Amino acid sequence: MTTVAITLLIIDAVALIVLVLLQSGKSAGLSGAISGGAEQLFGKQKARGIDLVLHRATIVAAVLLFVLTFLLAYVV
Repeated sequence: MTTVAITLLIIDAVALIVLVLLQSGKSAGLSGAISGGAEQLFGKQKARGIDLVLHRATIVAAVLLFVLTFLLAYVV
């Protein structure tokens, strides 16, 4: 049971890293550094297409990571 949980945790951690790296940046360049998070806070456009899929998959992978971590801590 422990080996399966550790294996799933490692796979999920790698998947989470890949999903985060595949997402496009919200603000790029100097203009993004100047405006800060205001574009994201008052953003007018929502994520569509592949960005939405990557965003939702990242949330699922992060929740799964926490569940597997708590499960592993409980089992061991």
